[in-house]
Amino acid sequence: MALLLGAIVIVGLCGFHGYFFVASAMNRAQLDDVAPVLSVDGASFRDLNKNGRLDPYEDSRLGADERADDLVARMSLEEKAGSMFISMIASMNGGELVERPVASDPFSLVAPSNSAMVAVKKMNHFNVVFVDHAKDLAAWHNKIQEMAERTRLGIPVTIASDPRHGYGKNPGASLPAGEFSLWPEPLGLAATGDPALVRRFADIARQEYLAVGIRLALHPMADLATEPRWARAAGTFGEDAALSAKMVFAYVKGFQGEALDAQSVATMVKHFSGGGPQADGEDAHFEYGKEQVYPGDNFAYHLVPFVEGAFPAGVAQVMPYYGIPMGQTDEDVGFAFNKTIITGMLREAYGFEGVICSDWGLVTDQMILGQLFKKASAWGVEHLSIEERIIKLLDAGIDQFGGETIPEVLVGLVQSGRVDERRLDPSVRRLMLDKFRLGLFDDPYVEVSEADTIVGRSDFVAAGKDAQRRSVVLLKNGSERPVLPLSQEQGERPRIYVENLSADLVARLGEVVDEPDGADFAIIRIEAPYYPHEGLFDSNFHSGDLDFKAEEKERLLALMEMVPTIVDLYLDRAAVVPEIAEKSAALIASFGITDEVLLEVLVGDHPPTGRLPFEMPRSMGAVKAQYEDVPYDSENPLFPFGHGLPYSQ
Repeated sequence: MALLLGAIVIVGLCGFHGYFFVASAMNRAQLDDVAPVLSVDGASFRDLNKNGRLDPYEDSRLGADERADDLVARMSLEEKAGSMFISMIASMNGGELVERPVASDPFSLVAPSNSAMVAVKKMNHFNVVFVDHAKDLAAWHNKIQEMAERTRLGIPVTIASDPRHGYGKNPGASLPAGEFSLWPEPLGLAATGDPALVRRFADIARQEYLAVGIRLALHPMADLATEPRWARAAGTFGEDAALSAKMVFAYVKGFQGEALDAQSVATMVKHFSGGGPQADGEDAHFEYGKEQVYPGDNFAYHLVPFVEGAFPAGVAQVMPYYGIPMGQTDEDVGFAFNKTIITGMLREAYGFEGVICSDWGLVTDQMILGQLFKKASAWGVEHLSIEERIIKLLDAGIDQFGGETIPEVLVGLVQSGRVDERRLDPSVRRLMLDKFRLGLFDDPYVEVSEADTIVGRSDFVAAGKDAQRRSVVLLKNGSERPVLPLSQEQGERPRIYVENLSADLVARLGEVVDEPDGADFAIIRIEAPYYPHEGLFDSNFHSGDLDFKAEEKERLLALMEMVPTIVDLYLDRAAVVPEIAEKSAALIASFGITDEVLLEVLVGDHPPTGRLPFEMPRSMGAVKAQYEDVPYDSENPLFPFGHGLPYSQ
C-alpha cells in the first residue's frame, strides 16, 4: 500500500501534538543507553545488552547460526513477537524521528509512532515509504537504529522498501525513483532480454539502498503476466516462464551477491506460488479478485520462475500472494493461510529454509481516521477472528506478518495457551539469521555524508538511461516504407505537433505547432488504457478492459487521419490497439522511458532493440476467451510474444 495514503488530506494535526509528546516520553523511558564498546583480545565489540561482558550473539567472530541460537534463547516473549511483525513506518524529511503526525508522511497519522513501534511493541522490521531526499533517509535510518540499540538486547532494525527505481505508476506497489537512478519498469528490463543488464541494475540498486540503510528489497516479482488484464503486470518480467526465471535469478544475485553479507541487500521474492492467473484479471488485494484460477491446468508453469530462478539464486525471503488457488489444494483459502502451499510445497517439496512473510494486511482491516480504508485480505477465512487468523497463518508456516502492528495479540495467544511459544522460535531464528548475515548486529549505521554521492551517481543514472533505450520495442514502422528513424538533415524544418512530451526537445527536430492541422507529422505519448474500480485504494490499480473506448479512440484515430502520427504507447500491461496500430505511421512500445530517450530512439541515435515480454491481443473477445494461467494463448494476436522490429532488415 506504499503511496496510497499520500492521497489523504491530513487535518487536525495540531490537536495530536500534546498527546504524542507525552506518549513519546513514556515510550523512550523504556530504553537504555546506547551500547558500550567492549575490548576483547585486542578487538572491539558492541555490548548490545549492556551487561559488561561479551555474549555469543555479540561476538562477530562466531558464525551466524551460533549467534542466532544464543540470541533467541535470550529473547523474551514480547521481543520474539515484535520481531515477527513488519509494517510501514513513518519517516520525516530532515531525517528526524517521527513521534507525532506530520503532513509529509500520512503514515504518521495512522501508524504508531517510531518509539511506540521500537520501544513498546519491540518491532525491528519496517517498510519505509515517504522520504524525499537520500540524505534525510540515511539520517532517519541512523536515528531509528540508535533507538533500537537502546532496547534491552539492542536488536538492530531491518529497513525494507518496495521498488524505488522506476516510474511508480501504481503507488500501491512501487515508488517513483526520485533521487535514485531511473530505470524502466521490470517489464522493460524483460524487453531487453538481457540477464546481465538485470544483474547490473540490481547491483546498482543494491548500492543505492545500502547508502540510505535499506537492507531488504520487497521484490522482485516472479509472477507471470499470463492474464493480460492483471493490474500488476508492470512489476513482472512478462508471461514467459523461462525468460522470467533468468531475470529473477540475475535480479536476486545482483542484490544479494553469492551469499548474504554486510554488502548485501536481502530480497523477498513474490508472490509464491505465482500471483498472475487472476480470475478475469481482477487483483487479489480486493475481495472481487480473491480467486486465482487454472482453467488450463497450468499451475506448475507459474512455479518455474521460483524453482529455476529465485531458489537457485539463494533468495533470502519469500512472500505468498493474497489469492485463493482455486481447486489446487484441499482447502480454498488464500496462499498465506494454506498449509499445503506454505509448508507442504515451499518448505518440504522445495526445501526453502529462509523467511516466509505474508503479504500486507491479512489480519486486520486498515482504518484511516476511524473509517474503513481496506478490508483485511483474509480470503477464505473471512469468518475467523483476528486471533484465529494469526493462528491459521502460524499453522500454515508463516514466519512474519506483513502490514500488521499487533504483536501484543500474538503475546496474548501464547499467554493464554492457544499458541505454544516454541512455535515462535524457528521463525524468529530465521529472521535473526538474516540480520546477522547482513552484518546489522556488528554495524547497522550508514555514512550520512555519503548518501548524496552514491544515490543517483552519474554512472548509475547513465546505466539506467541505457537500459531505458534498450527496452524500447518498435511494433510498427510505416505501412509501405519506414517512417523511422526521423531525418535530422538540415534544410526546411518540418512542422511537428506533439502531445505529452517536451516541446523544447522536439524543437530540435523542427517547428513545434499547437494544432495538428497543417503539421507535417505528429509525435504523441499515450498510456495503455485502464478502467479501475472506484475507491481510494482500488483506483491505483490499472484494471479493466485493455482497449480504448469510443471517445478517446475516436480522438486518436481522427488525429492519425489528419496527420501522420508516431505513437509511443506506455505499457504497464498489454493493450488492445488494432485500429491505432493500423492508422499510426509508426508505433512504439515503452515501459518507462524519458522524453529524451524517446527522441534518441526516434532519430536513430539508439535504434530500438527490445522485444515484447508478452503478446498483445487483437480484441477484447480474444482476451476473454483465453485461459488466465496459460501464456500467449489469445487467438491471432496483434503482436506476438517476442515481437520487435529493427530499423534496418
